[in-house]
Amino acid sequence: MGDSFTEGLWDVNPDDDARCRGWADILAVRLSSRRTAAGVDPLEYANLAIRGRLLGPILTDQLPTALALEPNLVSLVGGGNDILRPTIDVDHLADRLEAAVVELRASGADVLLSTGMNPVDSALMRRTRHRVGIFNSYVWSIARRHDAQVLDLWGMQSLRDWRMWSEDRIHLTTEGHARVAQAALVGLGLEPDDAAWDDPLTPLPPVPRLEKAMSDAVWLREHVYPWATRRLRHRSSGDLRTPKRPELGPVEGPFAGPTPVDGGSRATGSAG
Repeated sequence: MGDSFTEGLWDVNPDDDARCRGWADILAVRLSSRRTAAGVDPLEYANLAIRGRLLGPILTDQLPTALALEPNLVSLVGGGNDILRPTIDVDHLADRLEAAVVELRASGADVLLSTGMNPVDSALMRRTRHRVGIFNSYVWSIARRHDAQVLDLWGMQSLRDWRMWSEDRIHLTTEGHARVAQAALVGLGLEPDDAAWDDPLTPLPPVPRLEKAMSDAVWLREHVYPWATRRLRHRSSGDLRTPKRPELGPVEGPFAGPTPVDGGSRATGSAG
């Protein structure tokens, strides 16, 4: 359940380039492969996330569908789009999240929540840092009260490297999603596939000021302006979209693994 983060924007599915993959799909493959290695049937998996969704629509639209599937494990990651709005009531947001966790736990499902990412290195997103921090405190408290697990994005040092982020500086690259999938395994109390999953990348040399300014200008024109325009028109990038995997189905065969990132675009890597 969730928004663009769980839908997998912009991690292209190597088996279907018209559809996103993302950390949740990768996690499903990892869990399924461990089951089959132990002689158990493959994991059955659904992904209801749709880009642009606020927490309210996630709970209104996706929660009943998720409950009807009678799952053993549900990842519920939402609230990030709400927190971008300066007038959001974080306390109310947390109350709604907790009510959903209570409902899921009452159904017998385990629940994986997530903290928000630390935006300290982003000049624009840094303004949301205090709201993200308060929301994260609620996430940990809700998890403790209701015996849920937490994917700790705030604590991931590797996500502070801009090479983990796509050109829009809001969504992850393939490598970023792959590392988050490893963090999810850790959050579930399982061993990661790679002990170096959160190691930092090789540092890049400083980016010239002019190159950074040009990159920022492109970002404002191609990403910030369209996003702001949609908000003014009360539109979302997820309007008219449906979940990419609405029904439970077996996870068979691995998705292609991530391509290690060691250099990356200096323009993208410099952005803040």
